[in-house]
Amino acid sequence: MPEPISAAQAADEPDYGHLLRSNLERVFNEPDPARRASAIADLFVAEPILYEPADIVRGRAAISEIAGGLLDRFGPDFRFRPDGDVVGHHGLATLRWQAGPAGGPAMVTGTDAAEIVGGRIAQLWVLLDPAKP
Repeated sequence: MPEPISAAQAADEPDYGHLLRSNLERVFNEPDPARRASAIADLFVAEPILYEPADIVRGRAAISEIAGGLLDRFGPDFRFRPDGDVVGHHGLATLRWQAGPAGGPAMVTGTDAAEIVGGRIAQLWVLLDPAKP
């Protein structure tokens, strides 16, 4: 039988909720490139990898370009919003989210799954839910 996790071990876990929620708000909802770059430097390792359904993006600058491109494409009113609690342990965390016009219905939903190394996001998988008919 495995030994239970001690309180000290649990206290060593990073704040998964802060990391993944901040990624939505400070990176993917941030229109200002300089503020977005600063947030990415705070939240991500030096050489992060972002796995999108159709692409693999490497590096902080490339992740910033992806986030900025989404805002440019969908407009300044487009927002990513958490949809539930962050779940995580042992360096892996997930957060369900939805996105669409601020105050409007969700146009797209999905889940972010992140590998956390040294208290920062090292790898991030963007898992889109299938479109509803």
